[in-house]
Amino acid sequence: MPKATLIRGFEVVIGIETHAQLSTRSKIFSGSSTHFGAAPNTQASAVDLALPGTLPVMNRGAVERAIRFGLAVGATVAPLSIFARKNYFYPDLPKGYQISQYETPVVQGGAVEFFCGDEPHKVNLTRAHLEEDAGKSLHEDYQGQTGIDLNRAGTPLLEIVTEPDMRSSLEAVEYAKALHALVVWLDICDGNMQEGSFRCDANVSVRKPGATFGTRREIKNLNSFKFMQQAIDFEVQWQIDLIEDGGKVQQATVLFNADTGETRAMRSKEDAHDYRYFPDPDLPPLVIAPEWVERVRSEMPELPRRMAQRFQGEYGLPVYDAAMMTQSKAFAAYFEAAAKACGQPKLVANWLMGEVSRRLNAEGGSISECPVSAGSLANLVSAIQAGAVSNAGARQVLDDLWRTNASAPKAGRVISASASDTITFSDSAEATVESVIDRLGIRQMSDTGELDRILDEVLAANPKSVEEYRAGKDKAFNALVGQAMKASKGKANPALVNERLKQKLG
Repeated sequence: MPKATLIRGFEVVIGIETHAQLSTRSKIFSGSSTHFGAAPNTQASAVDLALPGTLPVMNRGAVERAIRFGLAVGATVAPLSIFARKNYFYPDLPKGYQISQYETPVVQGGAVEFFCGDEPHKVNLTRAHLEEDAGKSLHEDYQGQTGIDLNRAGTPLLEIVTEPDMRSSLEAVEYAKALHALVVWLDICDGNMQEGSFRCDANVSVRKPGATFGTRREIKNLNSFKFMQQAIDFEVQWQIDLIEDGGKVQQATVLFNADTGETRAMRSKEDAHDYRYFPDPDLPPLVIAPEWVERVRSEMPELPRRMAQRFQGEYGLPVYDAAMMTQSKAFAAYFEAAAKACGQPKLVANWLMGEVSRRLNAEGGSISECPVSAGSLANLVSAIQAGAVSNAGARQVLDDLWRTNASAPKAGRVISASASDTITFSDSAEATVESVIDRLGIRQMSDTGELDRILDEVLAANPKSVEEYRAGKDKAFNALVGQAMKASKGKANPALVNERLKQKLG
């Protein structure tokens, strides 16, 4: 584990519980739809409400998604796991209990690997268990009252619990991003944080280095990476202030207010015994045969970490670059298509991590929405390699393509992602790299005779710089290069200018 950075002399300790809503069409124990956005209370069946005479029936698709996750993180998939009733009262919990897993979860152990900057990190998982979601309390539309929407009651969740391995808010956020990318890659969760499909609870405590773990407070329902970092940072400072003032942190559940940037206590934190867990009498143990696990394994897509290893071997990418190229299936497909088209994988990776990502981040978009296709990026990289355009000129070309194609229908977008994970990109509506280079008038000089003529004129017009260079002053050479680029109106290849000048200067 990387060395922790102390904050005001305290070490931060963070563990995260994530609720990933599984991508099944029906609920975990009933046939009710999980479609988001339906009118309130139109997707809650008698089974979801545990009305007398009803019995839950396990959703096989939810189990398969849990198996897929367990295999992806290198965990043990339990051959036998138990469903339990977690008893508590809440207005949007119509049963008075939640069906979950307690002593024997379906996924045990495992780890998630990711980068903080260019430094590798790994967070160990304690478990991942299947459970049903509760309903939703609605406050905004009811003056002095609370509305209850039970559409979400019974929606299948995979709760993923880490060890307390994280030591900063940045590390926690990067873990959450890596986990989010993984569950979307596996197609077990759509990852829509605005709709609540992926939400995190952060358990935060502080301690002096070498001391036992401090008392934790749990920040509930964080559905934004930005808010997660803000919430943890505020909570850390709050706990340190309290301790330094002579107080003691009390275990509690807290909420983050995005408007004020502060956390506030919601209730004292329950421990496991407060929920009076006991095996659900209506559900038999979940038995997963080895053959089932192997079938799921055979149907899984290439995992991001294995794809990253392949990119290192096939394309010679550094470890960090390979990890960045596999941040999503679409990103990996874009990279591989461009790398194969131009034969310059490292340069393609550089442009994707740099200029392309910078523009996408500024627009809040993903690679699937990139208005410049993989084919065009490959052509741009080829043009740079051929000396047709400089790096600075290539950025102008990319800007032009970006603006031109942004409004063109489907230009450079992901057209299809089939069951076999084949992703197709369209080039049909795009302006070509060559035409843009010519239209902008930035094509680099290919006539060496013309370049030599310009260099001879520059040397003749700047005898003092020539004399200073020959006397050992390197700045004089840079001045000559600048004059040559100016005389060529920026169209000379800088590398070739350097090479020919040195030859002429002896």
